[in-house]
Amino acid sequence: MTGTLKIINDHLLQCVRGWNRFWFLPTGPQTLGVIRVLAGSLILYTHLVWSLELSTFFGSQSVIPPDYREMLAGSNSMIWSHFDWLPSDSWLWPVHVLGLAVILMFTIGLWTRVTSVLTALLVISYANRATGALFGLDQINSLLAMYLAISPCGGWLSVDSLRKRGHVLTAAPDSVMANIGLRMIQLHMCVVYLFAGMGKLQGTSWWNGEAIWGALATYEYQTLDLTFLAEYSWLVNLLTWSTVAWEASYAFLVWPRLSRPFVLGFALFVHLGIGLAMGMMTFGLAMIIGNLAFIPSSCFLRPEAAGLK
Repeated sequence: MTGTLKIINDHLLQCVRGWNRFWFLPTGPQTLGVIRVLAGSLILYTHLVWSLELSTFFGSQSVIPPDYREMLAGSNSMIWSHFDWLPSDSWLWPVHVLGLAVILMFTIGLWTRVTSVLTALLVISYANRATGALFGLDQINSLLAMYLAISPCGGWLSVDSLRKRGHVLTAAPDSVMANIGLRMIQLHMCVVYLFAGMGKLQGTSWWNGEAIWGALATYEYQTLDLTFLAEYSWLVNLLTWSTVAWEASYAFLVWPRLSRPFVLGFALFVHLGIGLAMGMMTFGLAMIIGNLAFIPSSCFLRPEAAGLK
């Protein structure tokens, strides 16, 4: 009996140590710095595009009335937007330009501790106001901005690094919060892919191998004419089954070191393919940026080793 208790106790200790290593092992901010620059640039571009029809989507007489949110989410929902607080539409452009300036400062890593939080709030606020006109890109932008806001993402490739350490490529010390920020992105990406895969497994076209053809042959999204693949049904079937198998297994195969390169490589293939063939390049880039969270910070340049310190 004593031996059994010791085995159980040792197993529990290993689980606790593994949990602590997973969440609380200090890591460098390099990966977060890369994600901040890329995600910030994409977020800035996305909100610049809103400028083309700013009053159409965010004005008091917009095509999406403010009470539309309540119709979708309920009157007791906590969905908010700073656009609801503007006294008149004359404030629309000044507030928008100010928001763009904040996102730009976040992207270059200026006062990142503050601008990262403000950027996350802005992304959420725009999304809340544009309820009914959102796509996957807006959701991934919100995901990345939210977790970057709680992490030391300004610790590398930033103006803050230049001011504090004298070189933009000199990283801040390893920290627990850097690890937590990366883990949150990683886990959320796993959830996204798992639910996407499970959803596809409920569709007949994914089981019979025709789903990819339905996407490629839809002229609404088609940017490359790939209808010649109709002559290669075996290839269409292979692409369909491999895609759903990859999404459904992503959350399990992305963690082992041996399978991770193949999983991330397939992610690059799938999302670039979607971007090039179906005109969803921004969404594809957002997903690729999210996958960067699985690249260890140690893989990026350490300036002190290169004589840059």
